[in-house]
Amino acid sequence: MANHEITAHTRDGQALSFVCGEDENLLGAAERQNIFLPSQCRKGSCGACVAKVRMGTYEIGAVHSELLHPRERAEGHVLLCRTTPHSSLALDLPYDHAFVRRQRVPERWAEILSLKTVAPGTRHLLLALDEDDLYGRAADFEPGQYMEIGVPGTTDRRAYSLANVTNWEGHLEFVIQQRPAGLFSRYLESAKVGDRLSVKGPLGVFTLQEHGLHPRWFIGGGTGVVPLLSMLRRMAEWGESHPAHLYFGAHDAESLFFTSVLRELQGELPQLQVKYCVSTVETRGEHQGNILDTLAADLKSAGTSPDLYLCGSPRLVQGARACALTHGVAPERIYAERFTSA
Repeated sequence: MANHEITAHTRDGQALSFVCGEDENLLGAAERQNIFLPSQCRKGSCGACVAKVRMGTYEIGAVHSELLHPRERAEGHVLLCRTTPHSSLALDLPYDHAFVRRQRVPERWAEILSLKTVAPGTRHLLLALDEDDLYGRAADFEPGQYMEIGVPGTTDRRAYSLANVTNWEGHLEFVIQQRPAGLFSRYLESAKVGDRLSVKGPLGVFTLQEHGLHPRWFIGGGTGVVPLLSMLRRMAEWGESHPAHLYFGAHDAESLFFTSVLRELQGELPQLQVKYCVSTVETRGEHQGNILDTLAADLKSAGTSPDLYLCGSPRLVQGARACALTHGVAPERIYAERFTSA
């Protein structure tokens, strides 16, 4: 099998190169040469390793249209874990060079400090990292990133977004939607304070972007609001004054969580507007209707096109992105992370 030269350019203009054979995917080939690009599932079901081919020929395996729209495929967008080269390739990566690692992501141990139910089927998990000779005790990550948590008694891991911000205490905060058939969900049914868990990270490139004081709108469905909360907490911590909207989508009012936390956050970020979008009711009081309808109405009347941060199911992310493009938001100002069940 022939080997091909792959040249990838990061968003900030840095270049990196590696060789890939026609019998391997781009993600695996890069890792074989100690270039660790952002990824998650490694099987084409999450969309975390998206890139754009701007020169060369290749083959891409089966990918669900909710992860890679046919129009995006036609424009050269690929998932690195599902793509093999037929020639030399030039790639564009949608993140800065700082997110490319030259060694494997660190793994550490943590202890459960608390585990509480915050809504039906939704648990708040707080961990404390062990002190480490290399990393100390601090929890250092960018708002919007996630960790992979090991499922005790197995070799499997599950990815969950962080809700808090960098801290010296080593605290990692998660809000987890329990799934009836979920491996980690089953563990949580018997988990207790003091249990020890392995954690790997931080991971992910879904982070805040700097575009001056451009408005920031955050759209999250269910626990998709968690990384958005981390971003808003960072904005409050740093005293940022960007106009900010949060759209919190849920099936019913009982599924909403952290409403008191968000009210406190509005005290620290007075420019923050929060809209609870409950799909089972019409607009009433503080509860709006369908999240996409609410977003569309606000975009239509917005004076300035905002930066959009989308997180939730593939259907929500795709719908919100399509809505934003229809109302004139530039594609490069839309940042998204899709959640998949595990």
